Amino acid sequence: MEQKKIEMYLAQNADKFPQEKFMMIQEALAQLDDSKSMMVQTLELKDPTTLLIISILLGSLGVDRFMLGEVGMGILKLITCGGCYIWWIIDMVNSKKMAQDYNYKKLVRTLSMQGIQIY
Repeated sequence: MEQKKIEMYLAQNADKFPQEKFMMIQEALAQLDDSKSMMVQTLELKDPTTLLIISILLGSLGVDRFMLGEVGMGILKLITCGGCYIWWIIDMVNSKKMAQDYNYKKLVRTLSMQGIQIY
C-alpha cells in the first residue's frame, strides 16, 4: 500500500485504534498489496464515542457488549442489570479502550487473511 494511502487511512481512523499500535499497523499496511487495500479501507470499525454513548444509555442491559460481539457477557449483564451497576460503571470508563481493541483485532484478522502478521 502506498505511504500516502497509509497516512490517510491512519489519519481518518486515528481515534479508532490504540495509539501504541500505530507503528505496527503502519508497517503491516505497508506490506499490503494495493489491489487488496480496499478490504482494509472498507472495514466497518466501531466508533469509541458511539460505544460510550450506548454504554451510558443501554450499558446496564449489555447492549455495549453485544455490539462488540461478546454475547456471553452481554447476556450476563442483561440478567444481572449490569452486574448490579458495577460492570456498567466499569464498562463506561473502559468503553473507548474496548472499542479500540475490538477494531485492532478486526484489522489483525483481516490482514492475517491476506498473509500479513502483526505482532
